[in-house]
Formats: sequence, structure tokens, C-alpha cells
Amino acid sequence: MTKDGDPVIDLPGSLGSGTRPELDDTAWVDVLDAVDKTYAELVDYQEQLEARNTELVSLRGFLGSIMASISDYLVVTDKDGVIADVSQSFCAALGRDKAALIGHPVDQFFEGEMRDRMLAAIDAVIKLRGETRLELDLQTVDGASPVDIRLAPRLDKRKRVSGIILTGRPLGELRRAYRELERSLDELKQAQTQLVRTEKLASLGRLLAGVAHELNNPISFVYANTHSLQKYLDRFEAYFEQVQGGASRDELIALRESLRLDRDLKNLRSAIEGAHDGAERVRDIVEDLRRLSADGSGEVAPFDLTQTAKIGADWVRRGQKRDMKITVEGEDPCVALGRVGHVQQVVMNLVQNAADAMTGVAAPEIRITLRYEGDFALLDVCDNGPGVSEELQAAIFDPFFSTKDVGKGTGLGLSISYKIAEEHGGALTYLPDQAEGACFRLSLKRAPRQAPKLGGNG
Repeated sequence: MTKDGDPVIDLPGSLGSGTRPELDDTAWVDVLDAVDKTYAELVDYQEQLEARNTELVSLRGFLGSIMASISDYLVVTDKDGVIADVSQSFCAALGRDKAALIGHPVDQFFEGEMRDRMLAAIDAVIKLRGETRLELDLQTVDGASPVDIRLAPRLDKRKRVSGIILTGRPLGELRRAYRELERSLDELKQAQTQLVRTEKLASLGRLLAGVAHELNNPISFVYANTHSLQKYLDRFEAYFEQVQGGASRDELIALRESLRLDRDLKNLRSAIEGAHDGAERVRDIVEDLRRLSADGSGEVAPFDLTQTAKIGADWVRRGQKRDMKITVEGEDPCVALGRVGHVQQVVMNLVQNAADAMTGVAAPEIRITLRYEGDFALLDVCDNGPGVSEELQAAIFDPFFSTKDVGKGTGLGLSISYKIAEEHGGALTYLPDQAEGACFRLSLKRAPRQAPKLGGNG
């Protein structure tokens, strides 16, 4: 007992009261286990640190390779806009080493108004914690160069703004490439226009024989009637000379009978009407030819698709060396929107292709049907020829594809027609199983219900 009355407890292995207790073997084992455990934890922690260090080194190398290889500009700054890291592309643009740029304000590479805009943008990004985008001229080794710049806040672990991340894309090369692309598109458009004209001239060339024949008939008719009018004029002049010479009534009656003036007087009106009809026929042919040769570069306007189809069918018929039945039926008028010169070419190409495809057909027939379907005007050109095989249907609209012999066609007709239909907001499609032979459908936007005035075919 202590002097306070508390009992004294002797520990095992103790040397008695007032002496330092001794640890037995079990206690030492516990201590050693604790030491081993702590050592193992230290070793594991060291391994984790080494792994993290290796990971950081790898990550630094990865970021370094990005900084070295990225083509766009990448700049990392602190809150004051001082450069902390930059990409190799930014160094190359400025003609400086990376070490010479780190520690310098990024705004010093912009001048005048551009520098003020950069400082204002940095300040706004830091205050508003948001992104911004602007275009500035960077002072590079080659002079001022336009750059599309994006600024974003750089956040720390506490989500506080610690700096700015600047990414920039040089616009000089891009704009030069864009200008080159525009020039290429202009050249392509000119080439396409030339192809359209070339194909139209090829179509006109196939029709020259029919044109010559159509012009020869009315001109010959006019010539024959004017020749008759000349004979009538000579007889009437001879009669009136006798009248002015004072011939007697009996002499004039006899002369009138001998010259057959009564018959000539009746034929005179017929000769004049015939010459007039022949001249009108020539005028109509020339007008149709003018419409057909229009370049179609005018404004989109309402026009009568039915009349356009009739003119195209008539011209193809004129160029044929054999009889061919071509019928136009359906809506009349069928009013569509488009450039009538181009649409005229599409219709003629479809009808001409149908005529060419029926070379060996005994009773060739082409049927042109027009109708409305919703907001579109439809024109179907169908024939009773051999049609288009399934293996060729997928290629018929490809440029330079043709089933005709070499020298018989350019292979551009259907391809150009397909493009024209697309440019009009419509379509040109092949309709399998719609006719005995081949059948194509041209769809164009329907004109408004109350179209002001139909455009001409020129």
C-alpha cells in the first residue's frame, strides 16, 4: 500500500517498487512488429513517391512534346500576364528561344491598339472567370500577322484563377488558302459553265440537219410565191400600160383575157398569204433557236414547263432522219420556277438521249408527261427503247459516262442535267420499271399559285 492508501501493483518481471520495469519477449515482438510496419509503410510511400515522380517526368515530357510539336500557338501565363510556358510554334513565330520568352509579359508582343485589347481581354477573363475570343495582329519575325486568339482562365486546386491559357491560330496561311480556294472555285465554275455550253453546242450540232431542212421549206415557199408575184406584176404592168396608152374598151377586155388577169387576181392574195406564212415560219424557227441557245444565266422566274418541253421535243424531232412519235401531255400550262435556258437544255438532253437509245426500235415513241405533285412540277420523259440495265443505273449520272460509241457523245449530258436540276432546288432521277424502256423524271419547284407573269423561253 502507498502512503495514500492505494495498492501497489507489481508488473510482471518488475524489479520491485521504484525501479524501471523490464520488457518481456512479447513486448519486444510487438515493438519490432511496429517498427517493421512503419518501415514497410515508409518503403511503400517512397515507392509511391518514385512512381509519382516518374509519372510527373513522363507527363512533363509529354507536355514538352506537345509544346514542341503543336502548330497552333499555346502560351501559359500567371495572373499578371507574365509568360510561364510557351509552345515551340510561338517561339518560332517570334524568332526567340523559349528561355528568352519566359518571364516576359505576353502583351509586349502586340502593339498599339492590339496591345490595349489584349490587356483588356486578360483583365476580363480574370475578373469574370470566363473565356473570350478575339483577333489580333501578333508582331512576328515576318511582321504583323493576324491571329485568332482564345483566352481561358487557368484555375488552381481551390478553383481560383492563377493565370491565363492563350491559344492562337495563325490566320495568314488560312486566308491565303481560302483565297486560293475561292480562285479554284471560280475556275471550276467557269469550267462548268464552259462544259454546259459545250454540251449545248454538241446538242445543237446534232440538230443542224433538222434546222437546215426546217428553214429550207418555208424559205423555198416564200421564194416560189415571190416568183409568182413577179409574174403577176409583169402582167398587170403590161395591162396598165395599155390603159394609160388609151386602148379601147374592147382592146382592154381582150388583153385582160389573154393575160388571164382575173385568174392572177384570185391567186394574188393566196401568193401573198403564202409568202407571209412562210416568213412567219422562218421567224418562229429563228425564235425557237434563239430560245434554245440562251445561256440560262438570267434570274429564276416562273416559266411554262409544258411549252419548254414542246419546243425541246420539236427540235429533237426535226433532227431525226426517221419518223418518231413524240407526245407531250398532262398539265398545260405547267408553271415551274427556274432559269428557262438551262431547263430547256435538260429537257432536250433527255429527249435526245431517248431518241438515240431507240436506233433499232421499229416504232419509236417518246412520251413526255407533266403534272404537279405537292410543291413540285414533274416532267417525265419515257420511251419504248431497251432501257437501262441494273448494273449501269448507278453510273448513268457520272461525268463522262456514256453508252454511245466513241465520238457519238461527250458523256456529260446527264451529269450536267443532274447538276442543273440540283441548282434549281429540284432533282433528276431515273425511274426503273416505270415504262417499257427508260424513264427519267425532272422535278422543279412549282411556281406560286398566282405567279405574276410567265417568263419567256429565252
